[in-house]
Amino acid sequence: MKILLVHGLGRTPMSMMGLAYSLDQSGYQTEFFSYTAFAESYEQIVTRLRNRFQMLSNKGPYGIVAHSLGGILTRSALSLSRSFPRHIVMLGTPNQPPRLAKIAWNLWPFQWFSGTSGANLASSEFYASLPHLHASYTIIAGTSGPRGPWSPFGMELNDGLVALNETRLLESDQPITFPGIHGFMMNQATVQTAVAQVFRHTSSK
Repeated sequence: MKILLVHGLGRTPMSMMGLAYSLDQSGYQTEFFSYTAFAESYEQIVTRLRNRFQMLSNKGPYGIVAHSLGGILTRSALSLSRSFPRHIVMLGTPNQPPRLAKIAWNLWPFQWFSGTSGANLASSEFYASLPHLHASYTIIAGTSGPRGPWSPFGMELNDGLVALNETRLLESDQPITFPGIHGFMMNQATVQTAVAQVFRHTSSK
């Protein structure tokens, strides 16, 4: 089965290379989807991603691993698609409005490099318009972010950028948690092993 890897905001496919190698070693064929938020609108990225899903679907079963914003792009791209993947793994994806994005949107450097994608992350209205996924999914979240009275997360578990509760698409979701930081969770051997196990489980159904 082919697995498409979708990186997060401000990153490149290079950030997913270690995970790709791990999945390749487990017998999967990995591909990358690349985008640049400051050079493309959110809708332009979503359109390209939707077309990529269609291409993969035409060749057979496929899966998706999406980091952070990559998961939101995936949700949008699948909303008007009939090319559903076998399974989706979301790594640290803020499926609820992330509080730090709203803070960051007040800073012009973030506005510049994140473009309309960053604006959407900071918008409760955008999140209210996002459809639920019609494909099966697994959420993986990090829990090594700072906690305490001085932290924007208070005592909530978080990965440094996204709170554990913000990764849930539905209240009933039970994310798989690992000690890890948002930007590097895909490089952790324990996370890579968990991703491969998830796909092995879903492939056997």
